Amino acid sequence: MIAVQGFEGQSVAVLGLGRSGLATARALAAGGAQVLAWDDGAEARARAGAEGFSLRDPGRAGAFDDVAALIVSPGIAHLYPAPHPAITAALRAGVPVDNDVGLFFRSFATDDWDGFDQAPKVVAVTGSNGKSTTTALIHHVLAFAGRPVQMGGNIGTGVLSLEPGVDGGVVVLELSSYQTELARALTPDIAVFTNLSPDHLDRHGGLGGYFAAKRRLFAEGGPDRAIIGVDEVEGLFLAGQMAEGRGDDRVIRISCTQKPGGPGWSVFARKGFLAEWRNGRQAAACDLRAVRGLPGAHNHQNACAAWAVCRTLGLAPKLIEAAFHSFAGLPHRSQIVAEAGGVVFVNDSKATNVDSAAQALRAFPRIRWIAGGLGKDGGIAPLASDLGAVAKAYLIGHSARDFALQLGATPCDICETMDIAVTRAAADAEPGDTVLLAPAAASFDQYRDFEARGDDFIAQVRRVLAAPGVS
Repeated sequence: MIAVQGFEGQSVAVLGLGRSGLATARALAAGGAQVLAWDDGAEARARAGAEGFSLRDPGRAGAFDDVAALIVSPGIAHLYPAPHPAITAALRAGVPVDNDVGLFFRSFATDDWDGFDQAPKVVAVTGSNGKSTTTALIHHVLAFAGRPVQMGGNIGTGVLSLEPGVDGGVVVLELSSYQTELARALTPDIAVFTNLSPDHLDRHGGLGGYFAAKRRLFAEGGPDRAIIGVDEVEGLFLAGQMAEGRGDDRVIRISCTQKPGGPGWSVFARKGFLAEWRNGRQAAACDLRAVRGLPGAHNHQNACAAWAVCRTLGLAPKLIEAAFHSFAGLPHRSQIVAEAGGVVFVNDSKATNVDSAAQALRAFPRIRWIAGGLGKDGGIAPLASDLGAVAKAYLIGHSARDFALQLGATPCDICETMDIAVTRAAADAEPGDTVLLAPAAASFDQYRDFEARGDDFIAQVRRVLAAPGVS
């Protein structure tokens, strides 16, 4: 646990008592703060009370009179589409509002570091797509290299539940826009921006607000090194803002479409080949085509970001390449779950929007595509140019019929449920085909979350492959 510094003997309110909220309350208490906890749900309040935390309704008169700060869980809106009433009350009372990420950055460094040979480093990864895989890949390579490393944030362990830093250690954090937007302290040593595509726009008041939330990771703390995907105009703009000149190697530009120009430091991948360039010369290269855990151009962009981070931390190219080959990928993200009769079954349940689904559809040569769920605005119409590899679509969930109308000449079956879709796709598949779950839709019509949807896909694949006569 990271004990929160700076609030010893003071009252601190915590709003939202889920996993991160309770961890925050514990970390504040460990640092000597008096925690005043609250959640709109009675069950969550009961859990906090059972741990001995004092409960205080922030809606009551004078609730913030003796409070030093309000710490808010990421899922609670603080500005758009409308702030939670407790946040409005705190701001009107002049009480600073923060989140667990802000507390982490103000508390991670301790006096113990004075005795370390090498101060711990923090790598923070944000972006619209690929940040989980990039975070996990960096963690994997560092662990492969024998470096003491922890992973947390929006993936795995909550930031305040991590262990204190150790000599030469690295913490790799995945940070969402919800986390970066509100944190009062953001001071990573290395910051990564993967890409930007429209998402969470209601929460951020539009695309500009969404980009601004991501940009804070770079603008607030000034990382020693900024690794920025430049395949969208926002990343190109951000890299230009961070660099002092054309050869400023504190900024590493990454791309999966073309070699970034200029004499600076860049890492790019095209047609499965990664190349690192410095001062106008190629410094290293890596063949990604045989890396099973990183299929497709979108994963090659993730590899570029991870490569840049690990090179910044002093790892040799051959070691990084070897680590890539042992990376199995993350569950529900281009996850190979089975192979039989020359057919590969891939679970990309995390592809909940058209941008991530498009990346998956570009990654394989011939696809039996399982899609559908609770469709988002526009459905799958934007995927029209990405359907060339789709031999047939198998549609499930609430939006199955709407999606069918948007597929044009692409053959499709309306299957409704996962068991029917997997059964039909497996029966139709030929050697060389990929049966791909990339829903391009939310899961909440049939499942509690995308993980449950991916788990069902895996279960149905195993059922089909276990049937008599299947090999």
